[in-house]
Amino acid sequence: MSLVERYIFRIAGAAFLACLVALTGVIWVTQALRQLDVVTAQGQTILVFLTVTGLTIPTLVAVIAPVALFIAVLFALNRLNGDSELIVMSAAGMSPFRLMRPFLALGGLVAGLVALLTIYLIPSSFQEIRDLIARIRADFVANIAQEGQFTTLDNGVTFHYRERASGALLGIFLQDRREAGRITVYLAERGRTVDHDGGSYLVLENGSVHRQRPNAVDSSIVVFQRYAIDLSALNQEAAELIYKPRERSTTDLILPDVNEPYYKLQAGRFRSELHDRLSAWLFPLATVFIAFAALGEPRTTRQGRGAAMAGAVLAVVALRVAVFAASSAVVRSPSALMLVYGLPIAAMAVSVALVLGGPRLRAGLARIGQLATGRLRAVGRSRLGPA
Repeated sequence: MSLVERYIFRIAGAAFLACLVALTGVIWVTQALRQLDVVTAQGQTILVFLTVTGLTIPTLVAVIAPVALFIAVLFALNRLNGDSELIVMSAAGMSPFRLMRPFLALGGLVAGLVALLTIYLIPSSFQEIRDLIARIRADFVANIAQEGQFTTLDNGVTFHYRERASGALLGIFLQDRREAGRITVYLAERGRTVDHDGGSYLVLENGSVHRQRPNAVDSSIVVFQRYAIDLSALNQEAAELIYKPRERSTTDLILPDVNEPYYKLQAGRFRSELHDRLSAWLFPLATVFIAFAALGEPRTTRQGRGAAMAGAVLAVVALRVAVFAASSAVVRSPSALMLVYGLPIAAMAVSVALVLGGPRLRAGLARIGQLATGRLRAVGRSRLGPA
C-alpha cells in the first residue's frame, strides 16, 4: 500500500474497531442480562454465568462485524470528502479502484474473520453451551436444587432436601411423575451425589421407595438401607442429547450421517446451515462495494450526500433480508442455493457498474426518468382533451 492508502486504511480500520467493540459490548450486556436466571434461579456461580455469556461473543461478532464495516466505510468516505481530500485525490489522478483498495483490504480481513467464526468457532461455542447447560441440568442436585426448597424439573421430577451437613444431604424427598398415572416417591434420611464412569448418581441411605401404579388403590413400599439413582436418567434432555445443525461442526454438515433419524427429519436445515456458513464471508465484501458506490465519488460541499447514504443503508438492509429469505428457501428447495451466493455477488457487480459508470450512468438514469415523466404528462393531456 502507498502512503495515501495506508492513511485511508487507518481511518476506516479505527472506525471499524470502535463500532465493533461498542456495538458488541452493548448487545452482549443486553444478552447477558437475560441469562441472570442461571445465577439467581439455578444457583450457579458467576464463573458459570460469564462462561455461558462469553461463549455467545463469537456469534455477536460475526453478526455485528459486517454492520461495523459498513458504518466504518461510510464514515471514512464522508470524512475524506468533507475535508476535500477525495477531490484532491481525484484531481491528482487517483482512480476509483485505487481509492477502493484500502477498503477492500479491510473488507478482506473482516471477511476472513467472519469465515473463521462461522465455520469453526461459532459451532464449537454453540456445542459447548449446549453441553454446559446439559451438565447443569443433569446434575440438578448439585447445580440447581437449593436447601429447603422444592425444585421441579420440566419433565415432572420434584426434589427437596432439608439441609446440607458435612457434604451430605439430610431429609431427602424425590418424586418422579415422568410416566402418566405412575408416581414414584423416594424418601431418605440422608444421601450424597457420587460421580462414577462419567455419570452422576444420588446415593440414598436409610429410606423407602413408594410406588403408585395405574389403577391401583394402594402403593407398594420398599424399605432400603442404600439405594442409588442415576441422575442423568431423570433428565431426558441430558440422557438424549441431540445436537442441532447450528451446534454441529462444519465437517459434520458436509459429511452427515444420512441414516440418523434426526438428519432424515431436518435434512433441509442441515443444508441451509452449511451454505449459510460457507457464504457468510460474502456479505462484508458486499457492504464495502455498496458503501463505496454510494459515497466513493468526490463531491463539493454544496452537493448533498444524505440521499446517497440513505440509499446505501436501504440497499444493505434489502440485501440482508433477501439473503435471509434465500436461506429459509434453501430448507425447502436446493435450487435456492444460487440466491444465497448470487445475491451478494450481484450486489457487488451492480456496485462496480455504478463506480465505472459514475456520472454518465446517473445522467442516463435521470434522462430516462425525464422521458418517462414527459410521457406520462402527454398521456394525461390526451385523456383530458382540449381545454
